[in-house]
Amino acid sequence: MTVADLSQSSGIGVATIKRLEAVDGLPPAHARTLDSIRRTLEGAGIEFVGGVYESPGVRLFNRKG
Repeated sequence: MTVADLSQSSGIGVATIKRLEAVDGLPPAHARTLDSIRRTLEGAGIEFVGGVYESPGVRLFNRKG
């Protein structure tokens, strides 16, 4: 998924997504912005694992199973 795809699907601007990508750790953003991005990525088959401060990561999940 490109930044443009994520922007269009989530309703979040390209510049905002690029700014958030450039930050190490928890990005400084409104909760609704991060929630929109999270829901969009989850809808595309990405599962968030771990916690914010311990072992954060992502993995693809199988929606068929």
